[in-house]
Amino acid sequence: MRALQLLLLFIPASLLAHWAGTNEIFVFASSALAIIPLAKLLGEATEVLAEKTGPRIGGLLNATFGNAAELIITLAAIRAGQIQLVLASLTGSILGNLLLVLGFSMFMGGLKNGRQIFDRRQVDTDATMTILALIAMTVPSLFSLYIPDGQLVEELSLTTAAAMLILYMLFVVYTLQSCTKEKCNAVTVREALPSHAWSAGRATAFMGLSMIGIALMSELLVASVEAVTDTLGLTPFFVGIIIVPIIGNVAEHLVSVQAAMQDKMDLSLSIALGSSLQIALFVTPVLVFVSLLLNSPLTLQFNQLELIALTAASMISALVSLDGESNWLEGAMLLAVYGILSLAFFFLPMKL
Repeated sequence: MRALQLLLLFIPASLLAHWAGTNEIFVFASSALAIIPLAKLLGEATEVLAEKTGPRIGGLLNATFGNAAELIITLAAIRAGQIQLVLASLTGSILGNLLLVLGFSMFMGGLKNGRQIFDRRQVDTDATMTILALIAMTVPSLFSLYIPDGQLVEELSLTTAAAMLILYMLFVVYTLQSCTKEKCNAVTVREALPSHAWSAGRATAFMGLSMIGIALMSELLVASVEAVTDTLGLTPFFVGIIIVPIIGNVAEHLVSVQAAMQDKMDLSLSIALGSSLQIALFVTPVLVFVSLLLNSPLTLQFNQLELIALTAASMISALVSLDGESNWLEGAMLLAVYGILSLAFFFLPMKL
């Protein structure tokens, strides 16, 4: 993981490049690379605090800050008025977790350990909640086609977002109760991370500094998106659905793969499916409400291609997970679907 720490050097590099007004592609690339170790540091600090505060408060910390990097990046995009980029990045985060992360984890874990077993009960709950979350995200998109009044569509998005947040809180409560009574078969994420002898104060300081760093790098990243897309011939839709989610979640992705290679598939699936749930049921509705304060209302109106991709991802990830075992071939299947979708979005000639 020392290589990730070296990426912190891109923080001053991106700032200097921005102030000097140099190539926007370098600003985009350097700020993106700088976010990766910052997101990792934020995750580790959160885990330290979660361990020190006990299972209940720790679980709430993980539930709240599990995708803080993604939330900060999308908030920066909302501030810049790039709503299409925000919706695409939300879709891309869910696709990345259900297909890329889960698929790569199953593939690498299967190659090293052969057939791997995990607890079907927890996976069944997570998979069902994921499908339910996608249904909630889909309803405003479909019904907006038949509601001519934009104000009513915004109200539908707000009420749907409220229902999603309530459902997420109920899910967190249920998960914490299950962990208390059954002591959860899945190990904590901290077991797959390097051990840190941090105090609570130091962990809090690292959390705050990493969030500030991510916010600063996110501003530079979003500000350079338009120049990058024009120069490289990419659409903001592709950047949002493929590139931005990988940037914000790559550290967490590595932990999931590492856990799978250590034959801890319960943990690996918990990271992949749990992160999808956090994006769908927590990050998305929070952005809907916060966007009102930023005077850039975000409505849950995903385009048809995003809905098709989300439906396909939820179905195949549930099919390969519900039997309680995994192998490298199932991982290859998920990776193939993600690869096909990525190529389709790349060749998409229009800006949606």
